[in-house]
Amino acid sequence: MTDLKSIWQYQKREVSNAPLVLFRMAFGILMTASVVRFMINGWVEEFYLTPSFHFSYYGFEWVQVLPKYGMHVLFALMLISAVGIALGLLYRISTTVFFLSFTYVELIDQTYYLNHYYFVSLIAFLLIWLPAGERFSVDAWWRGTVQKTCRFYEIATLRFQVAVLYCFAGIAKLNPDWLLKALPLKIWLPANSHIPIIGALLTKSWVAYFFSWFGALYDLTIPFFLSMRYTRWVAYCSVIVFHTLTALLFPIGMFPYVMILSTLIFFPSSQQEKWLSSIERKLSNELPLNSISTFSKAKVLLFVCFALVQLAMPWRYLAYPGSVFWHEQGYRFSWRVMLMEKMGQATFYISDGNRKMIVDNSLHLTPQQEKMMATQPDMILQYAHHLKNIYKQKGMNDPKVTVDAYVTLNGRRSRRFIEEQKDLSQLKEGWKHKDWVLSYE
Repeated sequence: MTDLKSIWQYQKREVSNAPLVLFRMAFGILMTASVVRFMINGWVEEFYLTPSFHFSYYGFEWVQVLPKYGMHVLFALMLISAVGIALGLLYRISTTVFFLSFTYVELIDQTYYLNHYYFVSLIAFLLIWLPAGERFSVDAWWRGTVQKTCRFYEIATLRFQVAVLYCFAGIAKLNPDWLLKALPLKIWLPANSHIPIIGALLTKSWVAYFFSWFGALYDLTIPFFLSMRYTRWVAYCSVIVFHTLTALLFPIGMFPYVMILSTLIFFPSSQQEKWLSSIERKLSNELPLNSISTFSKAKVLLFVCFALVQLAMPWRYLAYPGSVFWHEQGYRFSWRVMLMEKMGQATFYISDGNRKMIVDNSLHLTPQQEKMMATQPDMILQYAHHLKNIYKQKGMNDPKVTVDAYVTLNGRRSRRFIEEQKDLSQLKEGWKHKDWVLSYE
């Protein structure tokens, strides 16, 4: 009991809020750049307005793409709120609007699921409840006072979320393909042989094994090395090198930069206080102090519940028999980052009595949607239901939907994926085990 009481008091203690303030600024700047990049590349049109059909998440079927003007307004709100987060302008409103708008867009279509989109949604949610806008912000300037402290558990909450991402990503790498066969890196790395200086090395088998083992060890240990005084700077240098390399070798967008800046949260409050105070002095941003930070049991309870959910979510794949890399049930939202090379081809058939026809997927899906759908059973099923509805509208009384699907995993020969004569139109969508997916073994 004494130890628990000591831990409780340690979490409640007041510290400088500089880590939260600097994290808020970095997050806001990165999200501003990300939204601008998304809009400039025309991805609002390509991903959301051009497709005639979108793959919904179970339970979030009500999240639908908005009309053209609505999607552009939504992204404009996202951009404005990201700028608001960076500046600390109407901070609570900005974080809430950004969380809701970003998460809404993320939930429109499973096709574009990425681990770092999920990470951004979680961080945005946490920032709503954290006092990261109390200092070095437009809000503080308007008030004419500044608060320079927060409770330690508020900083620890962000550290926890970063650590969860890394540790579960490391645990997911503890599988035979990754450790014993260096897959899929043995497939991916040679594609970068054109890179000057290091390109020739990337074709070597031992390099793929080195990267695989180092990647697993890095993910499993980096939160702990960042947390220790004597290893922190070396660990952070490895963060920069690791994520710079991943940005160079793989097209994974903003994720490396998000992680490089997010891991700064592990630096102690005293160190970050020096950084922020130096900036404030240079900008003559000294304001009178406000009252000390308040302690909220309700906020602590919220964070505890959040933490329990985050610790449980990655393990839900254990509820399903078979290989999670094959059937992908419980794969999303579990920090399985770049762990497999999976490709497939799915040919759908519609039959009604004596008629049977092949479906031209390009009439209903974009190339990216078709590529992702062909390897993921829940998307295959959702598409089959969509086809049933389309052909019923065309006059078929009771269309039967079957699929001839083959998938290859980590370079192995292609195998049949779905039961050949299974009428997918009669199957219910949901979290129940999909026993119509053929066994990988």
